Amino acid sequence: MRLFGRKSESTDPAEAIAAFWTWWDQARPQIDAHVEAEDPQALAELIGPAVTALHPSLVWEIAPGRMAVHALVVSASNDPELRPLAHRWALAAPPSDAMWEFYPSRQANPQAADLTVDVGGREFGLDRLVVALRVPPGTPRVDVTAFHPIFPDVDDDTRMEATFLALDWLLGEDEVARWVGEIVAAEFEPIDALPAIHLPAVVADVAEGFKEERWAILEGHTATGGRLTATARYPLRPVDFPLFDQHIAVTLPYREAEGDGLPVGASLDALREFEDRLTLRLAEAGGSAVLAAHMSADRSRVLHVYADPAAAVAPMVEEIAAEWKEGPARVDVAEDPSWSAVAPFLT
Repeated sequence: MRLFGRKSESTDPAEAIAAFWTWWDQARPQIDAHVEAEDPQALAELIGPAVTALHPSLVWEIAPGRMAVHALVVSASNDPELRPLAHRWALAAPPSDAMWEFYPSRQANPQAADLTVDVGGREFGLDRLVVALRVPPGTPRVDVTAFHPIFPDVDDDTRMEATFLALDWLLGEDEVARWVGEIVAAEFEPIDALPAIHLPAVVADVAEGFKEERWAILEGHTATGGRLTATARYPLRPVDFPLFDQHIAVTLPYREAEGDGLPVGASLDALREFEDRLTLRLAEAGGSAVLAAHMSADRSRVLHVYADPAAAVAPMVEEIAAEWKEGPARVDVAEDPSWSAVAPFLT
């Protein structure tokens, strides 16, 4: 269920998260009583304001747990700006017990084929949902066209909302963000449709081809017409690093360049050595940061690092950048949960 309301008076996410879990501990007897009484309205009135205090655009629901009886899900609902907040909320959760466990995104439901909900006054069950799937060669995505017999009788927004819900049930919200590309909720059944329950197997087959780390090399031109080259992780997806919402841009000027401004000779070797040293130090930081991409043009290379701000990666990067010999290096640090600085490279 989606609940909107007043923003928390606290602007510090850590304080808001701590306040939520303090509230949860105090409200737990009431929550358990309302769950046992199967009173969703009372639960909404109790839990809704507490989630809204975290952020008014977060989505929450109570779902069947994997190991516990119930799961409380507080989700960013595919909003990359809110995903770090939801994951930090889950990391701060108390240990799961027999009654409750906690997730920052909708989880795949093993009984998805048996689920039925009311959609626009009509019965929507996955047993009647079919999908047409397209996997562009060599790409880490599955494009989905979905159809259900109720779709001709409901509006576009309702069809799309039901399709997203079904994909979350089948794959889990984060897996949808990772592997599903274009999504169409069709009014007419595609001629090559198959039961939607087969989607997880197709996605697993695509994912199998992207287990090893890959990098893509891209070329283009700057606004002034100069040559530009970039290297980026492939696939590159913020959902794979939900806590890395701090962007650290390292700008390195270099001396030796071709006429088009791209590095050559000793400068190219120095840039490679710098990247190797940076990558090693990031690995030693315990997986709290990742080099996402770098771009070279006009005698300058910019390396884009994303980090968990709690890990204090930026000072380490500044220390390494200070050793650069071919000109004054610059390190810029900013909050960027949606990874907008590397938007052209996102998969």
